[in-house]
Amino acid sequence: MSFGGLFDSDLPYGSAAMPAGVLSQTRFLSNSGIPKPMFGSAGLSLGLQSNLDGKGEFSRLSVAASAGDGRGGSELDVLCRNKDEENESRSGSDNLEGGSGDDLDLENPRKKKRYHRHTPQQIQELESLFKECPHPDEKQRLELSKRLRLETRQVKFWFQNRRTQMKTQMERHENTILRQENDKLRAENISIRDAMRNAICNNCGGAAVLGDVSLEEQHLRIENARLKDELDRVCSLAGKFLGRPISTSMPSSSLELAVGCNGGFSSFGSLVPTFSAVSDFVSGGGSNSLGTVITPPSRSVAVVDRSLERSMFLELALSAMDELVKMTEMGEPLWVVGGQDNEKEMLNIEQYEQLFPRCVGVKSSDFVSEATRETAMVIINSLALVETLMDASRWADMFPGMIARTTTTDIISTGVGGTRNGSLQLMHAELQVLSPLVPIREVNFLRFCKQLADGAWAVVDVSIDGIRDHNSASSAALGAKCRRLPSGCVVQDMPNGYSKVTWVEHAEYDEAAVHQLYRPLLRSGMALGAQRWVATLQRQCECLAVLMSSSVPNRDHNYLLISICNGGRAAITAAGRRSMLKLAQRMTDNFCAGVCASSARKWSRLRNMGSIGEDVRVMTRQSMDDPGEPPGVVLSAATSVWLPISPQRLFDFLRDETLRCQWDILSNGGPMREMAHIAKGQDQGNAVSLLRANAVTTNNNSMLILQETCTDASGSMVVYAPVDVPAMHLVMNGGDSAYVALLPSGFAVMPDGAAVGSLLTVAFQILVNSLPTAKLTVESVETVSNLISCTVQKIKVALQCES
Repeated sequence: MSFGGLFDSDLPYGSAAMPAGVLSQTRFLSNSGIPKPMFGSAGLSLGLQSNLDGKGEFSRLSVAASAGDGRGGSELDVLCRNKDEENESRSGSDNLEGGSGDDLDLENPRKKKRYHRHTPQQIQELESLFKECPHPDEKQRLELSKRLRLETRQVKFWFQNRRTQMKTQMERHENTILRQENDKLRAENISIRDAMRNAICNNCGGAAVLGDVSLEEQHLRIENARLKDELDRVCSLAGKFLGRPISTSMPSSSLELAVGCNGGFSSFGSLVPTFSAVSDFVSGGGSNSLGTVITPPSRSVAVVDRSLERSMFLELALSAMDELVKMTEMGEPLWVVGGQDNEKEMLNIEQYEQLFPRCVGVKSSDFVSEATRETAMVIINSLALVETLMDASRWADMFPGMIARTTTTDIISTGVGGTRNGSLQLMHAELQVLSPLVPIREVNFLRFCKQLADGAWAVVDVSIDGIRDHNSASSAALGAKCRRLPSGCVVQDMPNGYSKVTWVEHAEYDEAAVHQLYRPLLRSGMALGAQRWVATLQRQCECLAVLMSSSVPNRDHNYLLISICNGGRAAITAAGRRSMLKLAQRMTDNFCAGVCASSARKWSRLRNMGSIGEDVRVMTRQSMDDPGEPPGVVLSAATSVWLPISPQRLFDFLRDETLRCQWDILSNGGPMREMAHIAKGQDQGNAVSLLRANAVTTNNNSMLILQETCTDASGSMVVYAPVDVPAMHLVMNGGDSAYVALLPSGFAVMPDGAAVGSLLTVAFQILVNSLPTAKLTVESVETVSNLISCTVQKIKVALQCES
């Protein structure tokens, strides 16, 4: 280690001459009895400087010279070595003849080195690739060296130096945080000692009695020991979290306790995360060697509680991640093959309980378990999928039919080194099945992301029931109680831009709140299990790949909007495609919100009004100041029925515009014509279409039907809404679709879970009054109820499946 910084400002070096007396004095002092320092940190070198202040500048210089090489030597040797070390510490943007900081010429240490500073363009290219791939392979380095006109060794060592620089910055940041925490504890220690010296009675304001002071001192000692114990525990967990030990050098004080530490937290840096502390905390009956402690009121109590909660979150996340990785790798007997086609992997609950300790408390007697696993190839790379899952809004967009609403309530850790590795956040989500007969699942959970290897990531979710009590009366009124046991996915990059995704979904929920029709579907995993998550992910990623590709599928008819006014044709521009797809996405999101009544929309359910069937949910809300909806009173009606036909046949019937006249009153009794078509995947069922009735009259010549259809292995949807021709002209020319007012209606088709028939959900949203303040009438409710019943009956007649 060099101590050159101690004398840079006092002694000249470089081309200036050094007095001979100084050199001789230096040689004399270097052989003196001063021991060679053995310190290895900058903090200790500062302490050494202060200890040598009384010995003169020459003494400090001689100690620095002897510390440099262990042999003593001249001042010029020391200065040369300091100059070389200064060159070695340069940024990764300066390269020494293509060598790294570790590649020095050991034979000629005094030889002048030549440096090549990279150009700003080269640095920009290197930094850009470093952000995407900090560890480029040989092929990437060769390609980059050719493009930047650098040697491959220069590129290789630039990346080595850059990674070292990033690591140093992270370590410096972590040390700063630990020092701040140490300073806080020391300040609190000082304030506690001051309070002990000047004890004041709360009642009379005078000096406290000696006995009272003794009792308070005992409480303060116990509290101080608990705080130190908690700091050791947090440092231990952080060491496991970051993959290397982190130590805390706590200063000794008069408040050090003779009592022992808590049984589960012995020495920091060697703690193996267990769930004994979590289980004790959840049950409320944890044993502690300190017994029941009554701590005096303090402003730091809330901070301490939050620190304790965060450390428990971290411990819970680490255990959940370990469980998820093991569950993705293990086979039988933990996972057994079952389901309708004997191809779905189902969890063996008895085997699971023997292998893994419970981390979310005792299972309620009213709860049932749902656990499935699915593996598939998805056209997305691991980094992109991880970023999508860790962003609440992007996560909801990726799974529109499953996530009604989601928010990130707290970010506990943003990750290490500017990546998502180690990112931990607290989230809230409302999971839905598109049926009024299945209540929304509201869950509060931790989401933890970890990089397992190069190109391999894992993202795990686990409920925080017991650490925080979120099962309040309001949440119970909104949806069924649900616990999310360690669930998530492991993603491994594969060739050609694909990833291998292994998804595990494990939950416990109250089945009594679910209608009998949908219980087999939920148990099969096709409703909210791993099969549906993976199927939806595949469909959405395929859609993104098609839309981002330069080639347009042949099925796209981009010329087909026929103007009613002049009989001409208007083509859809590229901006128009994006605007039309954005409008269709908003339409589908509003349809799902109307079916399940999530908190994303303020729906009020109507009860005991008119002749409404028990299986029909009717809701109302006021639409005001929303340019995407017509103003007034909106009425929503939804119901679900079972039909003895296959889901594919039912979906094909509903999306066929030529058969629409058999159930849709908007078709005017005749077939409809597809005026525009935008494909969203390889399956023809994934598309956005623009329809118009063939029978044109003076009453409907300005109305079109915007329709979106989507299908995958877990189910299908057909969503549509009437729109005006002028508004669609604007959208197809790239205009803002946010100002197109529409109210969606449609269907959701899912398998019944028994391979016998289909579950059909029918939902309508209708504007019953253009005045937002108008009162709802019984006639309006009965009209909507009759419309939905008539539509269901027409579908049954058309498919010849009347009961």
